[in-house]
Amino acid sequence: MEARFTLIDIGEAGTALANSTTATSLMSTGRTPTLPSNYFDKIGKRIQIEAWGRMSNIVTTPGTLTLDIRLGTSSPIVVWNGGAISLNTTAKTNVPWHLSVDLQSTAIGASATATLIGLGKFQSESVIGSPANTAGGNGALLLPVGNPANGTGFSSEDALQLRLYATWSIANASNSIQLVGGHVAVWL
Repeated sequence: MEARFTLIDIGEAGTALANSTTATSLMSTGRTPTLPSNYFDKIGKRIQIEAWGRMSNIVTTPGTLTLDIRLGTSSPIVVWNGGAISLNTTAKTNVPWHLSVDLQSTAIGASATATLIGLGKFQSESVIGSPANTAGGNGALLLPVGNPANGTGFSSEDALQLRLYATWSIANASNSIQLVGGHVAVWL
């Protein structure tokens, strides 16, 4: 029987991502967890990522936010993509967000043969249609938006750094997201 083990607690806030449409890691460079070589040694092996922080979005046409999880060092590979999250058309400033993603291996191996599939949940007042938190709570979306599918292939034989990336569809200084905390759990 496998036991759940926290690989890393993310207690150091990352730099806020704002006024950009470039996919950028939200994690502080000093808090990037590394999965050991051959962590994904069998089909069905799991990992769980939980992250939270603060975000803001512009009024009327805020665009979308895409969150993805990448593995690798110099050129991280997108192993899970949450899809384009539609944002609230009411301006929000520094409201909380929470993301939980469970990933499991669907294939293992060298080169680009290993793949993961996963399901996530994103919750925030910045999600489209959310009322103010004092007037009815926060919106939540199951991710990925659209059809769950395997991510891009990677080598499960390598030691792999794990990163959470965000991409805004509209560059605006008031579209901002910052990772404040979280953890990565593995099963041993």
